[in-house]
Amino acid sequence: MRADAQRNLARVLEAAERVLARDGLSASMRAVAAEAGVGVGTIYRQFPTKEALYRAIVHDRQDRLAARAAELAGAADAGAAFFEFFTRIVADATTKKVFVDALTGAGIDAKQGAPDLRGPIERLLVNAQDQDAVRRDVAMPEILALLSATCLAAQHNHWDEALRTRTLEIVFAGLRP
Repeated sequence: MRADAQRNLARVLEAAERVLARDGLSASMRAVAAEAGVGVGTIYRQFPTKEALYRAIVHDRQDRLAARAAELAGAADAGAAFFEFFTRIVADATTKKVFVDALTGAGIDAKQGAPDLRGPIERLLVNAQDQDAVRRDVAMPEILALLSATCLAAQHNHWDEALRTRTLEIVFAGLRP
């Protein structure tokens, strides 16, 4: 893909995420195009339907998380990298859930074809354990359970940043040796 096409695609996905957060599933492709500063034809060339655009947004978010996990996997401080990524997932949980729930309600499987984050999370966990930043008796099932529980609690109780930070401090204290 040409560099200008890649930039347009990134702008469209970012704009679509903002427009959908603001207007919901009734958002028009024209509104997305206006927000992105591109013609509506640019959007339809990449995404023939709104559903295709919605799926692309979810996949883009997952791709960005996977890329961030890959970056963090090479960090000198593996413990800080693990806890940063855990925090990011919980912080993103509320907006992502609202979006995915809306798509699911519309009969769209947003996760179909999206990258799986279990492998990247496990790499971060193992690296953190190798540096004695996370207890060695903690395995992926526990990490996934803690992630799921904190994400669900944040989503259902509309945590503000202070509550999220405090709760994660407590969770992280339990994960440290």
